[in-house]
Amino acid sequence: MTEPTSGQTAEQTAQQAFDIAAFRRALGAFVTGVTVVTTIQPDGSPRGFTANSFTSVSLDPPLVLVCIAKTASSHAVFSQTRHFAVSVLAEDQKAVSGVFASKAADKFAQVAWQVRATGAPVMNGAAAAFDCMTHDVVDAGDHIILIGRVVDFVHTSSSPLGYCRGAYVNFSLSQDALAAAGSRAQVGAILEHRDGLVLLDTPKGPQLPTGVRLEPASDPASLHGVFAKLGLDVHLDFIFAVFESGSGQAPGVQIYYRGRVIDSGAAWMDSAIRIVPLAQIPWGELRNDAVRSMLERYVRERSEDAFGIYVGDTEAGTVQTLALSH
Repeated sequence: MTEPTSGQTAEQTAQQAFDIAAFRRALGAFVTGVTVVTTIQPDGSPRGFTANSFTSVSLDPPLVLVCIAKTASSHAVFSQTRHFAVSVLAEDQKAVSGVFASKAADKFAQVAWQVRATGAPVMNGAAAAFDCMTHDVVDAGDHIILIGRVVDFVHTSSSPLGYCRGAYVNFSLSQDALAAAGSRAQVGAILEHRDGLVLLDTPKGPQLPTGVRLEPASDPASLHGVFAKLGLDVHLDFIFAVFESGSGQAPGVQIYYRGRVIDSGAAWMDSAIRIVPLAQIPWGELRNDAVRSMLERYVRERSEDAFGIYVGDTEAGTVQTLALSH
């Protein structure tokens, strides 16, 4: 522990040692929804931004809040507004999130919206929307907390769009993909460890951990069964890629999760486990072209802390990339 220097308090030392970037990554472990916060400016034009710092405050009276950075371009408008709306985006509204996270001048021309009680814009197709009168504005460090009293709301059966660890999360994608794959699936995992990536040494070269289904752990052929055999304590976060097997391979669907090894400090139970730093992945030893391409995307997106989900086949597909929240 570092002792404070002369004239320096312990509190000042702690503040200097505080790792802001690590703190932000830790906060990213909390799964949130994705919202678009909107209002009408004094000149009558609409204004909005993407945010995941939204939560309920009170049922009686009905209060919700959203946090806005003081450095955000929308800060001045929202700190003075008398009414605003919060649209909780549905799974199919990643594009809407991207529009309002951008600096585009014509955001509202690119999306479908309507107004409700206060006149603040509400996104069409949202999982839920809350129309609010401003209840209070609270100063909070480098943000303000905008508290709204809900005067009108609407909700649907649409699954919400999630956000966790720097990426969108589709809550229904995992179940849908596994159900569609049936018995033809290969389910694998890109596992992060504090020292790198988990690969398994096999007679066919290094491979990612894979199984023929996700669970149960009692089934040695499942992915969780493979983890149990290897002695790996693993947490799977979300699906990273879904693609059809290409030519020269048995037909089927390959599903890969992004996950983490919970490191207990104990020795590995299986010598086949190899922890490889990202800069030392043996690309030439990876025999599956599709998996190699997927890992190349993983390394690129990991360095940018901006993940997406690939859906397609081994020849072509699309990646829904991250739109950072403001």
